[in-house]
Amino acid sequence: MPIIKEVFETIETAIAENNTTSIAQITEDLHPADICAILQEMDEVQQDFILKSLDIEIVALVLTEFDEDAQQTFLKSKTSQEIANYIDCLDSDDAVDMLKPLSIQMREEVVALMKKREKARNITQLLPYDADTAGGLMAKEMIRANVNWNVLQCIEEIRRQAEKVEKIYSIYVVDNKGILLGIVSLKKIILSADNTLIADIFEEDIRSVATHQTEIEVADLMRKYDLETLPVVNVQGKLLGRIAIDDVVDVITEQAELERQLMSGISADIEEDDNLFVLSRARLPWLIIGMFGGISGANFIGLFEKDLILVPAMAFFIPLITATGGNVGIQSSSIILQSLANKTIFNDMSKRLLKVFLVALINGIIIAGIVFGFVIIMGEPLKLALVVSLALFFVIILASFTGTITPIILNKLKINPALASGPFITTANDLLGLAVYFLTARMLYF
Repeated sequence: MPIIKEVFETIETAIAENNTTSIAQITEDLHPADICAILQEMDEVQQDFILKSLDIEIVALVLTEFDEDAQQTFLKSKTSQEIANYIDCLDSDDAVDMLKPLSIQMREEVVALMKKREKARNITQLLPYDADTAGGLMAKEMIRANVNWNVLQCIEEIRRQAEKVEKIYSIYVVDNKGILLGIVSLKKIILSADNTLIADIFEEDIRSVATHQTEIEVADLMRKYDLETLPVVNVQGKLLGRIAIDDVVDVITEQAELERQLMSGISADIEEDDNLFVLSRARLPWLIIGMFGGISGANFIGLFEKDLILVPAMAFFIPLITATGGNVGIQSSSIILQSLANKTIFNDMSKRLLKVFLVALINGIIIAGIVFGFVIIMGEPLKLALVVSLALFFVIILASFTGTITPIILNKLKINPALASGPFITTANDLLGLAVYFLTARMLYF
């Protein structure tokens, strides 16, 4: 960020001097994401001045870096022709993302005013797809080669389409009906003789997705096989478009953010700049559940009030029991969530539970031993040290089990397993830990 800060100060000076040429020169070598970061620190007047100083191609790319709300706020002040000029500069997938939030009338006006008619047709084909499907993620810009061509014909096609395609990863091979057959790398094309047939050098083993498949399925497939692009086909297998890794990174980031919010007890997808009501509504459900959990825990402790009166020192270790149970549960559920996300969880449930039990057993013995020694050093009775350490041992075992089994059950029920983490596991294990602690004390101490 130091470079951005230095640029930011220079741009502020250029704005004060009304120097548009200087702003264009300063931002010439900056990535659109960096320009977007600078704009976010400016007021509306300064933003407008900067954007008017830039080439329209740069402005279009910067707009793709805006979040949806900021992007739509900017576009509301523009005419259909101005928006069409931006859209002409973008890949079809980015253009569709920008157009979808607009009204149907505005979309139609913008598409009708576009100068690049082939791109306009591509956008029209992409607009009906849901944003969270492969069809909604794909771009139409790609290079395809007919299986009957030779290498020279393929190279000529690459040259013809290179202006439309920003990045060339591979060449998709199709038959005369446009059915996807395979893929041929640029390396093979370059190293092969001009008269070599594409049919002799293309690879048939290629992974693809259908337009209706979800963005999560797309992300999982690209992550699993380390793909840079993924072709998209219809139900007949006809090649329609391709999804690039940069679009999937956005999906993975959004999914990770959503799961992080769920694990934190936030029940909706929110942004920092959302209004107070939206932020409060997203946080309240799990806070209320946690509150009732706390009330239940207080009432549960009340059932053992006489025990605490007889042995007041027992109260000192209640936070230790509840905190350890909550931490163990969170650790176990986090590992399971990672396994579920990577599709690596054991099919053999007994094997999974046995491993969880053995890990909990080792951790329980070590932690219980440390606590036993600590309580003795504190000068507490041997019997109390035994109660605390034994209770802690069983709490670790049970918390590991609940932290493991709950996400698996929720996943089987088609409920987001991230809900099992955070407040849910913590509250459940607090109550479980208190029950184990006081029941152990009843059996061994009184």
